[in-house]
Amino acid sequence: MTQEDVRRALSSVQDPELRKSIVELGMVRDIVAGPDRIGATIVLTTAGCPLRNQIRAEAEQALSTIAQGRTVEIKLDAMSCDERDALTARLKDRHELVHSLFGPGSRTRTIAVASGKGGVGKSTVTANLAVALAGQGYAVALIDADVYGPTMPLMMGLPAIPPEMHEGKLIPPEAHGVKVVSMGFFLPDNEPVIWRGPMLGRAIEQFLGDVLWGSPDFLLIDLPPGTGDIALTIAQMIPGAGMIIVTTPQEAAAKTAVKAAKMARMTKQDVLGVVENMSYYICPDCGSRHHIFGRGGAFEIARLMDTRLLARIPLDEATREGGDHGAPAALDPSTPVGAAFADLAQAVLDPDAAGTPADAD
Repeated sequence: MTQEDVRRALSSVQDPELRKSIVELGMVRDIVAGPDRIGATIVLTTAGCPLRNQIRAEAEQALSTIAQGRTVEIKLDAMSCDERDALTARLKDRHELVHSLFGPGSRTRTIAVASGKGGVGKSTVTANLAVALAGQGYAVALIDADVYGPTMPLMMGLPAIPPEMHEGKLIPPEAHGVKVVSMGFFLPDNEPVIWRGPMLGRAIEQFLGDVLWGSPDFLLIDLPPGTGDIALTIAQMIPGAGMIIVTTPQEAAAKTAVKAAKMARMTKQDVLGVVENMSYYICPDCGSRHHIFGRGGAFEIARLMDTRLLARIPLDEATREGGDHGAPAALDPSTPVGAAFADLAQAVLDPDAAGTPADAD
């Protein structure tokens, strides 16, 4: 048992008012990790905090899961006026920084790429759209927000090593004209990420506010599958961000993708449209199209959500090989897949260039 074990367990406890981890807020001090007892002092923002008993109970519960027979002791204290003022300033500065960089009115257009389930090629679509936009001369930033399953270092051909720092900020590595940040840069030997919601939110906040992004034209965010904590964090930190929904043609994928689209609408995000990945296979001998996974799934999502079908991406072995070797298919727009991603980029750039659900199938 180490102090880091205790700190990691307490990171799941949130301040109910600030809705952030008490560890991130600097409220955890004097950690004890002994053979007979574990615990810490939690420094509240005010001595008369009406939620002090709730915070204590949640901290004790968090530590009881790792105590292994040890006594759990949580003490409560209060911040000084200077400490409270410093915390307020830090929270305000980060929020204002993220809002100024990526919020409404900024020059950066933020697009989150989501899916209802895994395995539909959401990360492939994100990486190739980023490369296609960069190929047209735009400054593009890419956040791999799939913290549990980061793949962007591999797909973009970047080494899985921590980026350099400058004055406390990360310098994002660049590949194919795209600046990238991913949890994959910080995980040695495919180490799994075993985090709860507050830690996930903290990672995304750092990816947004503690990276030297410059002033990109586009920020693409590769979300994890489904409708969990990270998608909510993005919606809260960047209100009004656009969202692209990725699905495959079959009904099972389409039904779960609708949930992601509905969540975007509920959190006031703009659903830009739907991308149908692995839409069809082009026979190399005769050139005919074969709809291996069926057809119509993406069209149905677009119809239900009253949005556009942005693109249909062919199923192609070279796309998989390129992703495994850091050479996205969008680098070569002369191929069918490369051309499809170029069309997707154009649909994002010019809404009038994309088809509507009525004429897409």
